[in-house]
Amino acid sequence: MQDKQINGFSKKSKPGKLDWVTGVFCENPAEAQAEFSSFWHPDERLQKIIDGFSENTISNFVLPYGIAPNFLINGKTYAVPMVIEESSVVAAASSAAKYWMDRGGFHVQVRDTVKLGQVHFLWSGEAARLRAVFPQMEQQLRTDAAYLTANMEKRGGGITGIELLDLSAQEPQLFQLKASFETCDSMGANFINSVLEEFASSLERFVENCAELPENERRVEVVMAILSNYTPDCLVSAWVECPVDALGDPGKAEEGRDMAERFRRAVRIAQIDPWRATTHNKGIMNGIDAVVLATANDFRAVEACAHTYAARDGQYRSLSDCRIENGIFHFRLDIPLALGSVGGLTKLHPLAARSLEILGHPSAEELMMITAAVGLAQNFAAVRSLVTTGIQKGHMRMHLMNILNHIGAAEAEVEAAAAHFADQTVSFSAVRDFIDQLRAVQPA
Repeated sequence: MQDKQINGFSKKSKPGKLDWVTGVFCENPAEAQAEFSSFWHPDERLQKIIDGFSENTISNFVLPYGIAPNFLINGKTYAVPMVIEESSVVAAASSAAKYWMDRGGFHVQVRDTVKLGQVHFLWSGEAARLRAVFPQMEQQLRTDAAYLTANMEKRGGGITGIELLDLSAQEPQLFQLKASFETCDSMGANFINSVLEEFASSLERFVENCAELPENERRVEVVMAILSNYTPDCLVSAWVECPVDALGDPGKAEEGRDMAERFRRAVRIAQIDPWRATTHNKGIMNGIDAVVLATANDFRAVEACAHTYAARDGQYRSLSDCRIENGIFHFRLDIPLALGSVGGLTKLHPLAARSLEILGHPSAEELMMITAAVGLAQNFAAVRSLVTTGIQKGHMRMHLMNILNHIGAAEAEVEAAAAHFADQTVSFSAVRDFIDQLRAVQPA
């Protein structure tokens, strides 16, 4: 067995990396090597692009790419690409989309698209003196960064504001430049970080040469310059509404009224109970992450921002809200979404580019609206199941094929299991017992 430690791994060729990993960590190196390499793309040019997305790659990891049709959003119909490995998510989104298409569809509004970045620095002087020279400092920051912002400004974006914050009461000598940005249709992470790093250098030069400051205060120490993934002003609101009587099947108004109240109470529980809120919001993110992945946006940033926003008042709560007023059912989601439809991997990844094509080449704001609508749809489908039939009935039926694949069921066994569990509760043990019984009666 080879040593599990290695120097120069990144310098090895891709086959060399694969050979070392499988030889050291896999029980059957040849079999593992064949399996990893079977997921390489046959188009070498495309594989080279994919390898460039990350480092030390030895293979590609495949996730299902599905479509949720019939999303009526602000009067326009979409078929939405979704990338996710969890059973029933795409089916639930599709079901909710069809349900609300007959009840007016989804209404969505982008309330703002402001993104934020920070330069944290140490300064030993009086905060009042720094505030006094801040107008000149801000002008210098903008001037020095002009070469970076020129193209963004031509598209209608750029730096929208710079603030000086005094954090020295929490940490001695700590101050912050808090900058806001408009990045148009791009997510803008590289743009923002480049500008912030220029701000850091400009700040150091300004303070060093500022005649209004005492000589012993003409020095700052930059701690870090980086965007913030918490963008509470980059906010989208999505909602659905209809008379409570229309929530049930035709002619069953009482069923609709009962479902409305059960649904409202379930959402209220997620607002007051962090344990429930966590799972409730996870369901929202099932839909949102799937669209974010399909369009090659940063789902980790979206997740981090959403969960921070859910705890903005000091307690973690539901991102969605439900109320019933004058016989009208209102269900709403407010969520910050910093997304882009140009730049980065949105064009470089072939399937991300196809996703945007299927969506009609949306602007960043339109993509934000589509994504928020899918999150609301996913949440509606999950809560509706919870307060009516229960979540497991549909979920485990969708999961049946995964269980059958796990236990190696043959095609005839799959067909028999599908028929048997059409009206039975699906569980791993129940499926395994059924297959065992089926095999026991089959002739040798």
